[in-house]
Amino acid sequence: MGAARPFSGASRFAAYAAGQAACVAHVPEHDLGAAAYAIKAAAAAAPRNQQRAAARAERDWQRQQIPGHLHTLVLDDQNRRNNICWFVFDD
Repeated sequence: MGAARPFSGASRFAAYAAGQAACVAHVPEHDLGAAAYAIKAAAAAAPRNQQRAAARAERDWQRQQIPGHLHTLVLDDQNRRNNICWFVFDD
């Protein structure tokens, strides 16, 4: 996570996503961190007028990867904690 600090924009968010995925799996409350940072990275990498679409495309792709038996659980978690994840899971 500390290695991400000197970066900015998409590269920083991508590094944070990797850090979250690698470092905080033992903390259930952090389960959405990597996904949220990846969405922010996708948005930051897109041209300004396409950032919202890029964020939604990344979010939708992530949701397609969720195993069927966990889909409702993950979507409920995203809805419940969207406000602490920069509202990146908004529909």
